[in-house]
Amino acid sequence: MSQTSVKTTGKKRIGILTSGGDCAGLNAIIRAVVYAATRLGWEVVGIEDGTAGLLVRPMRYKVLTRQMFDTTIMRLGGTILGTTNKGNPFKFPMPDGTFKDRSSEITDGIKELGIEALIGIGGDGSMAILRTLAKRGNFKLICIPKTIDNDVGKTENSVGFITAAYVATEALDRLQPTAASHDRVMVLEVMGRDAGAIAMSAGIAGGADVILIPEIPYDIDKVAEKIISVRDDEKRNFALVVVSEAVKTVDGKALQVEFIGGEKRYGGIGSYIGEQIAAKTGFETRVTVLGHVQRGCAPIPEDRLLAAAFGVHAVELVAAGKHDRMVAWSNREVIDVPIEEAIASQQEVDLNGALVRTARSLGICLGD
Repeated sequence: MSQTSVKTTGKKRIGILTSGGDCAGLNAIIRAVVYAATRLGWEVVGIEDGTAGLLVRPMRYKVLTRQMFDTTIMRLGGTILGTTNKGNPFKFPMPDGTFKDRSSEITDGIKELGIEALIGIGGDGSMAILRTLAKRGNFKLICIPKTIDNDVGKTENSVGFITAAYVATEALDRLQPTAASHDRVMVLEVMGRDAGAIAMSAGIAGGADVILIPEIPYDIDKVAEKIISVRDDEKRNFALVVVSEAVKTVDGKALQVEFIGGEKRYGGIGSYIGEQIAAKTGFETRVTVLGHVQRGCAPIPEDRLLAAAFGVHAVELVAAGKHDRMVAWSNREVIDVPIEEAIASQQEVDLNGALVRTARSLGICLGD
C-alpha cells in the first residue's frame, strides 16, 4: 500500500529498494534489513518499483515493520516492493520520443522522505545508476548484489544465483528420463546474460555431456563428435546439452529477440544449436528454453542464508557510518567492498578455475 503523504516519526530513517530483474531471495534480504534495523530503533521505508516509485507524486512507498515480515516472506520469490529494469533516470524516455534527465526528482524524493541512507538491491547496472544518484543527491548508499547471472565483481556469489542454478539442474534431472525413454539429445537453454555461470554449474551438477558458455568459443563439429561418442563409445542412447543464452552462432552472431518498443534480449541459441546437432549427427533432438522459470521461484536455503547475511551486514555498515560500499561474499564470510570496484568489471567463468577443470576431467565437452 503506497503512502500519499510523507510522515516522519523522528526516528533514524533508512530506505530500501529493489532494482533490475527479479530473482529468488529478494524478500529474504528485505526481511533481514527490517529486523536488523528495527532492533536498533530505526524506521525502514520500502520504495516501490525501484527508482520508479520516486518519479511519481505522490511517491510510492511504505513503512516496513516487523509485523509485516513473518517467516512466510522469506520463502516467497520475486519482491514485495516491486522492481523495474527500464527507464534510466538520467535519460528517461518521454511520451513524445524525447529523453529527459529526471534524476533530480529521485534525489528530491529521497530528501522529502527523510531517508538518511539507502540500501539498494541490484545488479551492476542498477548499482552504477544508484551510485551516481547518491553522489548527485548527497545521500549515503549501501548496495547488495543480486543477480541470477552471478556476474557482479568482487563477490563470489550474488543473491539469486544459487537458486537459478538449482532450477536449471532440476530441469536437467527432469529432461534426462524423457531423453533416455525416446532416444534423444536434449538441449537446455539457460539464462546468464553474458556470463556462463548458470550453464557451467547446472551442467556439471546435472550430468550434461556438453556445456556451451560465452566465455569459451566452440566448434560445432567437436560438439557433434562428443554426442556421437556418447552413443558409440559409452553405449548410451541419450545426451544432455546445456547452452547459455549469450553463446553465439558458428559465424559469431548473437541471437536476439526484439520486443515491442525496440527492446532486444538474448533468445534462440538453444534452437540453433539443436538444429546444428541434428543436422550433423542425425539424432533426434529436442530443445527446452528455461527462461524466467529461473528467476521467479522460491529461494533455496543457501540463497536465504546469503540474503539474511547480506541484509544484516548492510545495516551494520549504515550503523557504522560507512557508505558507498557493496556487501559481498568471500571465503565463507560477509565482507564489503567499494561499489566502484564491484561494478568496474563483470565476473565471468574463470577458464582456469575449479569448475572448468572439473568439467574437463569429467569428460564434459566445452566445445573447444
